[in-house]
Amino acid sequence: MAEKAKVYFTRSLNSAAMIQLYEALGIQLPGKVAVKVHSGEVGNQNFIRPDFMKPMLDYVKGTIVECNTAYEGKRYSSRDHWNTMKLHGWTDIAAVDIMDEEGDLELPIPTGKQIKKNFVGGHLKNYDSMLVLSHFKGHPMGGFGGALKNISIGIASSHGKAYIHGAGNEKKIWSSDHNQFLDSMADACLSIKDFFQGNIAYINIMRNMSVDCDCCSVAEDPKIADIGILSSLDPVALDQACLDLVYQSDDPGKRDLIQRIESKNGLRTVESAAALGVGTREYELITLD
Repeated sequence: MAEKAKVYFTRSLNSAAMIQLYEALGIQLPGKVAVKVHSGEVGNQNFIRPDFMKPMLDYVKGTIVECNTAYEGKRYSSRDHWNTMKLHGWTDIAAVDIMDEEGDLELPIPTGKQIKKNFVGGHLKNYDSMLVLSHFKGHPMGGFGGALKNISIGIASSHGKAYIHGAGNEKKIWSSDHNQFLDSMADACLSIKDFFQGNIAYINIMRNMSVDCDCCSVAEDPKIADIGILSSLDPVALDQACLDLVYQSDDPGKRDLIQRIESKNGLRTVESAAALGVGTREYELITLD
């Protein structure tokens, strides 16, 4: 029987708690550390703000990394994305890198179920390790967004995002088979796991959990109450634990979020990632409160 992954949890929603959860992982991320965040679309009211992230960034001496979007908006071009990073205050707290500003890096996925390659921001090659800081919430296409979405769509270049959404055909970015898109996200996750060879850690923040993603300039307000922060070295276990906490919540506001997750078959990405060996859905939840 496979060993359960360790997932650490606290109900505290502050920067010190996030550092505590990182320390619990017992990992020292080596070399130059990329810190993947969601920069937030201009107009979005729910994304996690830079001041909340700053102590964690300082702790690992990390560089904020992002990639451009595959659709029109204020993060579509590098120029606009830099302006958004400045507008939202990210450039005030740490060095920032738009990783696909100078093109793609192609990563192979020989055992991928749907796609056999992933196109990520070319600057990924400049980093030795990564800390993935994800805002757990709903998503209009994926059902939910957490660690798995942040390392698949989030690290993909603008072209790579279209390639994943199109399940291997960027021309079908908005018209591909939905389950094939979800499987493609899982495939992309495997390429990131293989790239970092264990030098990667994950933290999910369960607050401001709208049914919409931080990529929406006009997002629904959250209905479900904040839950806490979780960390793990296993992104599959981490997202599964967050999903379980949503379902176990006694807040009636959870109905909207659950409906969004289920209407988009969101669990499939977790299932597909587990089947590929990205991680395991079996976990031990260790509460640090």
